Order: sequence, then C-alpha cells, then structure tokens
Amino acid sequence: MDKILIKEVIKNSIAEEVGIVAGDFLISVNYSSIHDIVEYKYLITDEHLLLQIEKKNGDIWEVEIEKDYDEDLGLIFENAIIDKAKGCKNKCIFCFIDQLPRGLRNTLYFKDDDTRLSFLQGNYVTLTNLKKEEIERIIKYKISPINISVHTTNPDLRRKMLNNKNAGKIMDLISRFSKAKLTMNVQIVLCPDINDREELDKTLEDLLKFYPSIKSVTIVPVGITKYRQNLYPIREFTKKEAQIVLRQIKDIQNKMLKKYNTHFVFPGDEFFIKAEENFPEVDYYEGFGQLENGVGMISLFCSQFKDTINNFSQEPNPKEFSIVTGKLAFPFIKELMESLMKKWKQLNIHVHGIENEFFGEKITVSGLITGQDIIKQLKRKKLGEFILIPQSMLKAEDIIFLDDVTIDDIAHKLSVPVYPVKVDGKELIKKIFMM
Repeated sequence: MDKILIKEVIKNSIAEEVGIVAGDFLISVNYSSIHDIVEYKYLITDEHLLLQIEKKNGDIWEVEIEKDYDEDLGLIFENAIIDKAKGCKNKCIFCFIDQLPRGLRNTLYFKDDDTRLSFLQGNYVTLTNLKKEEIERIIKYKISPINISVHTTNPDLRRKMLNNKNAGKIMDLISRFSKAKLTMNVQIVLCPDINDREELDKTLEDLLKFYPSIKSVTIVPVGITKYRQNLYPIREFTKKEAQIVLRQIKDIQNKMLKKYNTHFVFPGDEFFIKAEENFPEVDYYEGFGQLENGVGMISLFCSQFKDTINNFSQEPNPKEFSIVTGKLAFPFIKELMESLMKKWKQLNIHVHGIENEFFGEKITVSGLITGQDIIKQLKRKKLGEFILIPQSMLKAEDIIFLDDVTIDDIAHKLSVPVYPVKVDGKELIKKIFMM
C-alpha cells in the first residue's frame, strides 16, 4: 500500500503531542504497511508503536509511541477506509438507489457493500460479496459490530430479494460470526406480500436465537419514489398491515423482555405513523442505538424538546421565523412549536411541512427533502426573519442539498437567511434563543 495522507490530527491526541500534523503521510506502523482502516486499527492496538511518517518537506520521521491498548492515535485520513470502498453486487428488488432520478451527483449512485464501512460508519451490508479470506480476516481482526442487511432468513427468498445466488448463505455467516464472539445489528427492509407476515415471523424467530451476538433487529418499511418504473412491483403498507407488523414485533418483544430483558426488535418510526399508533416512551428504545435508521428519532426529539422547555427559565426575545420539515415529522414539530408559542407569547413560529415533489409524495422523511422543493413551496409563504432547517437535509458537514442546491441559494431566492440545526430537541431550543 502507498503512503497514506493524514487529513486531520485530533486536538490533544497522541499524534499531536509527537508533532504529526495534517498534510503528513503515514508510511507504516511497526514496519508493517497498511492496506485499509481495519489493518490500521488492528496494528495500533499494540502498546509500543513505531510509526514511519513522511513530513511535507519529504523528511522521514520514525516516531516511537507508548500508549494504552485501547488508546487511539488521533489520526484522520483523507480516505476514511484508506482503501477503495467495495461496491454492491446485488440487484435488490427494493433498492432505493435504483429509484433515483438522473442528474444527481455521482456519489449518490454508488452502492457500497463494504464491511469496513459497516464497522466504521454504521452502514448496513449484505455480506454477499465476501470471499473466504475476507471472512477469516473479519474474524481475525474482530471487526465488530457488523451491521447486516438480512431482510429474510429464508435462503430462497433472500436470493430472490437480493438477486444474488450467494444471498442464501446468510445464516451460516451469522452463525460463524456468533461463534467468533463478534456482535451484529440486523436490518430488515420490509416489503408487503414478500417478506412480511409468516416470513417475518420465521425471520425473527431465527434471529433471536443468536442473541446476544445479534444485539438488535431494526425493521423499516420499503421506500418508494415516483421514479420506480420498470422494476419489481412493490407497494406501500396499508394502515391495517402496519398494525399487523407492530403486533408481530410486540409478540417477539414480549418473549425477549421476559427472557432477556430487552425489546431486541425495533420498528422504524414510519410504522407507528402509518398504523396511526402512539409512539413509545424513550425507555422503549434502550439507548437509541438505531437513530440513523429512523428508529426512535421522533420520540427522542420530542422528549429532548419537552425536557428543555420545562427547565428553561430564560425569556426569548420577540421574533417571527419559520421551521421547515418533512411531512413525516410535520404534525409533531407543529405541536411542539404551538406549545412553545403558548409558553412564550412573543414567539411567532411558522411550521412548513414540505411535500416531496422531487422524489414523490410517498417519500416523507426530512432527510430526502430537496432545496428546489423548499424554494418552490415557500416562495409565497410568510417566513419571518429567518428559516431553520434540520441538518439531516444536508450532505454531511456541508451546506448542500441532494439536488446540489445550497443554503445560500435558498436564502437568495426567498430573501431570508437559512440556518441548519442539529436534529435534537435541546439544540433547536438553544438555536431559537440564540437568534
């Protein structure tokens, strides 16, 4: 492997203490070259390290380090996994990327299926592209937790859903990882008439046998855009079907609570909304380990918001402003803002639930709202002094929407400043008071 560019050095880290800076290159650890992030993480677990570093001026440093076993060096690389990410070899019948329109930025069309990204960033992987040596490497380096897209434990059905002849071996892999003491999280994208009902019962019964190696199972409904054309016929869940799914999940939860004191299986927020059932209390989610998967986000946000305003003695300045959200969260955000205006009469808040015209009205989450839809739907609305949008609408660490529209574009078109806010009830209150 070639030398690795260091993008950033974490403040007060070991790397900073020994004089490593952004722009330097890592050549080796204990004279071993590094092929990817997994190898790097494994090599730096030694308590005595010798790093070869190439400085910006070409000088080669040999840096000796003594550290604790689990202590990180504080290096962030230009490429998070160092190596090239592995692409997906499946052709899933429910794939969201296959339902994207043309003309978006290229990175949105890349389907990753890389266990290293699962370990590092929480991405879900199907494990269908693993070679024998890669499986052995996962076990050797104890890559854990692994987030696995299972969808079904029925081998024939999984091969059909993923359109991959290797997809039927999933339970063998889960069993092997379990014996190696690796931990796993499982995701099921549930499709009506395909992997629900009896198939879901069987899948959950199969998976619970591997607790605690499998820490949790997340069940989310299939997403359908208006661009789903010439693909396998899939429809949305009805209200009654969503209620059935929640009952099935509750049956397994009751069994797991009685035996292991864990819910184990967690439905995505969309199932509660589709079923028109109340959201559970925050304790139900056992630490909110699957927030990024849309599980418990609304319950947590509402809890954070209510706890904050109940303990807030400060008075906000009079102001009028807008909050933008997706249709899924709209009724909850509207209710929270009404409670805020009731508490502090000097606030005038407009909540705008954006219809997803870009992807289609069936897509209701805030994270898939585009800039052009915001501009189009707010152009003649009363907006006030500024607009707050959830950070989840933007590309990570950036100010750009999925359609390449920027915050500045929206501010210019609507003649009002736009500010992103972390999806956190407490942070929203703080932002409102700051403005």
